[in-house]
Amino acid sequence: MSRIRTTIATAAVAALAFAALPASATGAPSAPEAAPPETTVPETTVQESERTTTAKDRRQLQAWAADTWRSFEAMVDEETGLPDDNIGGDLDPASRGGYTSPTNIGAYLWSTVVARDTGLIDRREARVRLAATLDTVAGLEKHEPSGMFYNWYDPATGAKLLTFPTSGDPVKPFLSSVDNGWLATGLLLTARAEPSLARAADAVREDMDFGCYYDPAQNQIRGGFWDVDPQETAPVAGDYCEMGADVWYTGHHYGAFNTEPRIASYLGIAEGQIPAEHYFGTYRTFPDTCDWSWTETRPVGRWAEHLGVPVFEGALPYRGMRVVPTWGGSMFEALMVPLFVPEETWGPRSWGRNHPLYVQGQIEHGLREADYGYWGFSPSNNPAGGYREYGVDQLGLDGPGYTSDQERTTVDQPYEGCREGSPAPTEYGDGVVTPHASFLALRYAPGAAMANLRNIAADFDAYGPGGFYDAVAVRSGQVSQRYLSLDQGMIMAALGNELADDAMRRYVSRGALEREVRPLMAMETFAVGWDR
Repeated sequence: MSRIRTTIATAAVAALAFAALPASATGAPSAPEAAPPETTVPETTVQESERTTTAKDRRQLQAWAADTWRSFEAMVDEETGLPDDNIGGDLDPASRGGYTSPTNIGAYLWSTVVARDTGLIDRREARVRLAATLDTVAGLEKHEPSGMFYNWYDPATGAKLLTFPTSGDPVKPFLSSVDNGWLATGLLLTARAEPSLARAADAVREDMDFGCYYDPAQNQIRGGFWDVDPQETAPVAGDYCEMGADVWYTGHHYGAFNTEPRIASYLGIAEGQIPAEHYFGTYRTFPDTCDWSWTETRPVGRWAEHLGVPVFEGALPYRGMRVVPTWGGSMFEALMVPLFVPEETWGPRSWGRNHPLYVQGQIEHGLREADYGYWGFSPSNNPAGGYREYGVDQLGLDGPGYTSDQERTTVDQPYEGCREGSPAPTEYGDGVVTPHASFLALRYAPGAAMANLRNIAADFDAYGPGGFYDAVAVRSGQVSQRYLSLDQGMIMAALGNELADDAMRRYVSRGALEREVRPLMAMETFAVGWDR
């Protein structure tokens, strides 16, 4: 996760540093425009798939869960209970990466609960594992005034990293809003799933103040902060939560709505640390004026007002659909959060319409537009080495967007009335799919997701002792034979929901989260649907 955040922050420091401007500053009309015609999502390729998984599918999913859990067993340090960030495909402990993050720790906590709830380990082993992790987390060095954790720790000792083990480069300790959001999610889930450990998990989580990331002037959260001056030009000194001393915030805010940092927003709203108005402070799309023509293409939609906040309820056109995009066009931006929060249930006219369409867009790109024969594009290891963001360019707000192939084939669409585009690509290169993207889609397109995963396993050397390897370049056949805690954690959460009656959602979403956030989701109607 932190690698992803670093990539996004580097590319989008300027792009996301925008407030939700009042109507007068954006060219919005003083009276609302006529709403686009109400549309329902018709029967689509996604919805023609089986509505639920079959008994055969569930047996397959259980086998995949057992192997995926094996990767976590190999990644976790027995003494500290901390998972490593990644491990080699043979699960040799010597191939561990040597670093971990708050997101990785959260992923291990919820994956341990999934292993218990699906019968892979017994209740006693789960308690022992969870207790060991919680004990270590309680002793990790953190930023005491905010209760937030640093981005990198040594999983063998729990020490905060000042030098990155793989490169030897110095680390400027950073406290990420989204990474701490995923750790808090794991802590909340653990407290609900294992009452005997609730006090220990809650003691850590209740010290975490997400209001320390919330900039009231922008009605958005920052990407994070350094507690020591990083001696760079972009950071902004400030103190949003009465910490008693300034910290150095990232120069950018998380301005896009349909991205994974919204988990931190939800948690902060639920705890009363961030005002409810913040839900409407980020962009569904940017407004439809030439000021925003650097983005992907002209959106469709209308202006509305919720809780006194003007909101452009926009969507982007893509292959006959209108979709609320993510920032880069990747699957985990859109669908990691609903592993834990039932967005499509709480917001049937917003998320309930968008999530299936977003999955359909990924399928359309992989099987039809790019003709790869496979789909599922999301940041992952690069089969050629390193780590990279992958996505569907046209499903992202950002003009260049994330790309689906190694050649970085982009689509330069026109922005009607403001700038011309370029001819669409006539061919794509070596597309890279990651299995975790299909698991994220399992709820919304079970038949298509199962078929895609089975094809990947059958057609490539893409499956090992710890489950699916992280990524496959489908034309060259090159495979990244590593396992990542983040990506394996998304797979385990999806499997926990499918095999254990929505367990991940049941643990996390009840109580304050439902009471405070569900009404916000119910207020809005996204401008999404089909044009054909």
